[in-house]
Amino acid sequence: MPVLSESPGWVGFVDILILGGTAWLGREIATQALARGHAVTCVARGESGQVAQGATLVSTDRSRPDAYAEVPDQAWDAVFEVSWQPGFVRAALAEFGPRAGHWTYVSSGNAYEKFDTPGADESAPLRAATDLDLADRELYGEAKVACEQASLAAVGDRLVIARAGLIGGPGDPSDRAGAWVARAARAPEEPLLVPDTPDLATSVIDVRDLASWLLDCAEKGTTGTYDTIGPVVPFGEWIDLIRAVGGHTGPVVLAPREWLEEQKVGQFMGPESLAMWLTEPGYEGWSSRSGQAALKAGLKHRSREEFVRDTLAWERELGLERERKAGLSAGKEKELIAALP
Repeated sequence: MPVLSESPGWVGFVDILILGGTAWLGREIATQALARGHAVTCVARGESGQVAQGATLVSTDRSRPDAYAEVPDQAWDAVFEVSWQPGFVRAALAEFGPRAGHWTYVSSGNAYEKFDTPGADESAPLRAATDLDLADRELYGEAKVACEQASLAAVGDRLVIARAGLIGGPGDPSDRAGAWVARAARAPEEPLLVPDTPDLATSVIDVRDLASWLLDCAEKGTTGTYDTIGPVVPFGEWIDLIRAVGGHTGPVVLAPREWLEEQKVGQFMGPESLAMWLTEPGYEGWSSRSGQAALKAGLKHRSREEFVRDTLAWERELGLERERKAGLSAGKEKELIAALP
């Protein structure tokens, strides 16, 4: 069960090691850590982008036996790990675990065996861990479980495991959480195709809120395993919100769930999909886990309006007319509307 240690928190100069730090969440953790006055070292290939200004990059390939040869041989007040490759995680734990004051492992809700129960919590059964060092994407959940188990075995007394749900907000490389508000703003007077499933759950956590809480946990000495998910919002309310923020005044065209499934419209993610919409049997609890443990441990969510507004600002920077990694294209949406019975 999640527990809060008796640690009074850090005082003075703090050294943080991020295993990663050039991609989205890792960079956000680094940015906020630097803003708090901490010293940050990132260990990554550097191919996903630049480190946050003020952070130190140790460029390396974690698949090499000598991957950490250039990392300073010192104690670290906190280590943050986001990899899903068990071999990388085990090697890092062996190298830095004995010298880490606190360890954070960012896992995933994909670690769970089933997703059919709304309100499920951290006690739900997990998938069977893979025994591979390098896993294919099809074993993502099993690999995350293996990484959790390795972390617990090595640094369990100093460990936070964060099983993240859908992450969104400025910088989102998946395009999922911004798809709907970008569509509302892109063609505000044109008909908007919306699944007629107003009670279906949606949930997304702002990357900034997640990073802030992870840093809080490291500073306070929090330990335990937590589902880190965003507030659960019914799909109908989500559509009302994105229309208000995006300025959509055109008609809403409701499409029956069964019809959309018959048309084999993509769900939740990917090109030509209805982003954040998931009706596949067995996934009734996918976007509606409890999340109460993390809230009790201090996780705070900004308002959904602020989240959507900031996400739209990011989408405008990228261009509302761009080809997307998630969400329907204008052509596909019009095609579906025209085909509705």
